[in-house]
Amino acid sequence: MTLEQALRRMDTDGFLVVDDVVPSGEVSAVRESIRETTQRHQNPNAPLHIGHVSGVIRYDRSLAPYLANPRVLDIVCALLGPHVRISFTTATINEPGNVRSGWHADWPFNQQNAGHLPAPYPDVVMHLTTIWMLSSFSDDNGSTLIVPGSHRFPSNPTGNNGVAPMAVLTGEKRACGQAGSVLIMDSRLWHATAPNTTSEPRVAVVVRYAPWWLDLSVLRPDSPERSYMERVTGKKDNQVPLLTADGFASLPEDVKPLFQHWVETG
Repeated sequence: MTLEQALRRMDTDGFLVVDDVVPSGEVSAVRESIRETTQRHQNPNAPLHIGHVSGVIRYDRSLAPYLANPRVLDIVCALLGPHVRISFTTATINEPGNVRSGWHADWPFNQQNAGHLPAPYPDVVMHLTTIWMLSSFSDDNGSTLIVPGSHRFPSNPTGNNGVAPMAVLTGEKRACGQAGSVLIMDSRLWHATAPNTTSEPRVAVVVRYAPWWLDLSVLRPDSPERSYMERVTGKKDNQVPLLTADGFASLPEDVKPLFQHWVETG
């Protein structure tokens, strides 16, 4: 797929899958590392049968060598501009027996977050969500449910837009791919967690990319912006741990610019 073809797919469908970003001979080691890290740092408030670690890059940098892969970053920069940053790295594991989640769009379009863009949204790409498939995503193991083209909709079911979050929607599909592939989607795209009906966990890391101008302050632990937004809205927001200075220093040189805004100081 050429860059022009990829951008056309993103414009029309709001998503695409890039194959073999993490080489087949290397993906199993990354998968096992993320599984072990998730066991050690599991979010105690995560839904049942969902492994979840926010800011996993702080604890595990096994995926770091691939995050600036040109086959992904060229698409990201074509959509967001040349000075992109990573806003989230989240380990996400669908264990056997997990249940389906409701339709939603990601931050800053999820209306349940303290910091969010009010609907109706302008038809502009502002944030990209990528899901790094460390296990193969299949119809049976909880591959992400998506609604192609929904990134052009003015709102989503987190904002009481008249669509039931658990509804079966015309045109919905599953985003499948082999281990090592990356799902890229506009963060406005409606998507949902699907049940894993197999006996094996489905392992992924969600990495979100932001343009330089998008304010990420509400995501920083203990930031004044975070405290203010939660106080005035009465809602909570995502909290993304910062990288340590040593952790940042260990990143590949081409990846450091993506995280230089998210490092502990003092």
